[in-house]
Amino acid sequence: MSGITSSLLPASGSGAGQTRQAVRSNARPSSDFAAKLAQTEQLLRQAAAHGGRHGDVTQASSLGAEDVVITHLINALALDIPVFVLDTGALHTETLALLERTEATSRADIEVYRPRHEQVIQFVRTQGQDAMYRSLELRKQCCGIRKMEPLARALAGRTGWITGLRREQSNARADVPAIDTSEVETKGLTKFNPLADWTWGDVWHYIALNDVDYNPLHDQFYPSVGCAPCTRAISLGEDFRAGRWWWEDETAKECGLHVKAS
Repeated sequence: MSGITSSLLPASGSGAGQTRQAVRSNARPSSDFAAKLAQTEQLLRQAAAHGGRHGDVTQASSLGAEDVVITHLINALALDIPVFVLDTGALHTETLALLERTEATSRADIEVYRPRHEQVIQFVRTQGQDAMYRSLELRKQCCGIRKMEPLARALAGRTGWITGLRREQSNARADVPAIDTSEVETKGLTKFNPLADWTWGDVWHYIALNDVDYNPLHDQFYPSVGCAPCTRAISLGEDFRAGRWWWEDETAKECGLHVKAS
């Protein structure tokens, strides 16, 4: 098995000595977990080499379960990869608290990008804070202001980024490659997806094995955590991303961060 174990980093505050709900329910590794972990480590080293010493490759973290695993690996492997978080101005209190803990403990630099305040105020003034529920167009406008514009700033001047996308997450992500070069020509960006073939059980096995700090909303049956107005807990048998934009048609459930232009 790979060298990443709980001995590499101190207990992170996720509840050392306790088994929390999300871990109890989900920590079931694949039979080939050790091989997957070794491949993930190698891909992260490759991403770091791609970026060089200038931090030209960065991790995009929503502070979800997959992303805290990747950040933990970046720190444990001592890779020169900065991490950025989009604070949309509409995150859960639990997510913001995890962001503070991550900033306090991470070896890697944590960069926080926020939306342009004047754009948020103008949108709320003209459309109201519940605009996302009224139409798909308005919801995407909100995502554009709170996520897409800050993302463009976060990736400006970069040559690559790292995400927590997994093929298992949804039908829309079923073909996620480990290395995505489809936007190299148009945007100059290579996307690295080091957990592409991990299962949900693999993610939680890693979290349990290494006592990785995570969002307590996961213990309340939020497998996917986004902005507070657009995220709910899921029920037994519901799809992994059923709690995101639950009032919309299934095919629309992306904010745009990982959607390629036609």
